[in-house]
Amino acid sequence: MPAYFPKWLPLAGIAFVAVAGAFLLRDVLTFEVLQQNRSALLAFRDENYLLTALALIGFYIGLVTFSLPGATLATLTGGFLFGVFPGVLFNMTGATIGAVLIFLAARRGFGERLAARMDASSGLIQRLKGGIDRNQWEMLFLIRLMPVVPFFVANLLPALMAVPLYRFVVTTFLGIMPGALVYTSVGAGLGEVFNRGETPDLGVIFAPQILLPILGLCALAVLPIVIKSLRGGKVI
Repeated sequence: MPAYFPKWLPLAGIAFVAVAGAFLLRDVLTFEVLQQNRSALLAFRDENYLLTALALIGFYIGLVTFSLPGATLATLTGGFLFGVFPGVLFNMTGATIGAVLIFLAARRGFGERLAARMDASSGLIQRLKGGIDRNQWEMLFLIRLMPVVPFFVANLLPALMAVPLYRFVVTTFLGIMPGALVYTSVGAGLGEVFNRGETPDLGVIFAPQILLPILGLCALAVLPIVIKSLRGGKVI
């Protein structure tokens, strides 16, 4: 990239599109629009299966990269058009690629400079940075698994902490799997929901039978940190 090209420009562009999209797309990317166009979507999928799959992945990449509204709707659409499998695979692929793009933009824009400053600092900041570095795998899985952590936050924080790209990719793809599987499954049942004239229950992920296993995975992510602490290992 030319030296005169500002490092922060890609991230600024993403932020601009995100703000514009929040206003322009809020009435477009809705469940009602999906319901109104379901027959056309299914017909197009039947005639152009591969193209539809690629379009879904590309659409998902755009939503995640620019932090646009509609990621949940895209996940439901993946399930509606392709079933739980391969729908969940298409959804996870699009989400992961989009997350990588915003991760790279954020790391180039501010992450490298911030990480260098934190490494050169002392006291509490240095200790916190060291603790995160020693437990990167666990922390990355944890922020992906916890339903309360916004997706864009889980994309930006690792970029600001100098997380290696391969760790980010692995923990993103595997960490989003439980949530993606739940919502893709909901999407796979949208046909019956449409026929009943109802709307899908998007709060299903907080149902005990879904939430408790996810919290169990969160506990497994934290367990190595706890064991290290009990054994006297340096955590922070």
